Amino acid sequence: MTLTEPVIIGALSPSRAGDFMTCPLLYRFRVIDQLPERPSPAAVRGTVVHAVLERLYDLPAPGRSVAAALELLEPQWRRLLDDDPQYAEMFSGEEEQAEWLAQARGMLERYFTLEDPTRLEPAERELYVEAVLDGGLMLRGYVDRLDVAPSGEVRVVDYKTGSAPGPDFEAKALFQMKFYALVLWRLRGRVPRLLQLVYLGGQGEVLRYAPDEADLQATERKVMALWTAIERAMQSGEWRARRSRLCDWCDHQALCPEFGGTPPPVPDRQPGDTVRRNRRAATDEL
Repeated sequence: MTLTEPVIIGALSPSRAGDFMTCPLLYRFRVIDQLPERPSPAAVRGTVVHAVLERLYDLPAPGRSVAAALELLEPQWRRLLDDDPQYAEMFSGEEEQAEWLAQARGMLERYFTLEDPTRLEPAERELYVEAVLDGGLMLRGYVDRLDVAPSGEVRVVDYKTGSAPGPDFEAKALFQMKFYALVLWRLRGRVPRLLQLVYLGGQGEVLRYAPDEADLQATERKVMALWTAIERAMQSGEWRARRSRLCDWCDHQALCPEFGGTPPPVPDRQPGDTVRRNRRAATDEL
């Protein structure tokens, strides 16, 4: 008997799912139009802090100190600059860049008040995961850290460089983690024991949630409903703009009807994943 690859109807990451839930037009601009966006100082700082925390665990446990983390900061920033010198253009001058680095240092120092890295041995860091649901939708993304207990229980950890959300926004924050938990459940057949969001902004906070199968089944239904809505928008060509506080940080206001703009014609293409038939092709596109 010949085994065949499942037919992939599309692929979705938690970031792109979040884009569509925030604003379908933003999803279109990023995924279909693939419009360029200016680098955000906050997002780039998050990338650098994530890189430091990933490499911190390369050190022997006794060496995972605040000083060691801070020593990693500037080399990781320089590495990012070497890869893309345009990041230097985010700042008006050396003073602004120094303040940006100082904020990153504060986040790293805060991390040590929330977790003790000398007592942790992550099973995985920056782990790429993907799974195909029964309907043919591929879910994928990168998990910041995976901790596995001797009993086999799994904790999924994600670092956030913003402040912890208020009670009204916790569900949205946890969606990403439930998304990853769903993928891991489908891959490994076991529901992760704990989802943990480590917020390094503000005063620092750790948000924990223990999912169960019912949670992840509901997440799967939500994700499939999102994909149905995305397919409907692709078929109709109607990508509705949804105004919110996040519009203040959007690079595409000049093209948005909510701000008097006119979107360009929809490109004569589909998101790559919707027309691919195997996992490798789907992974190579979006």
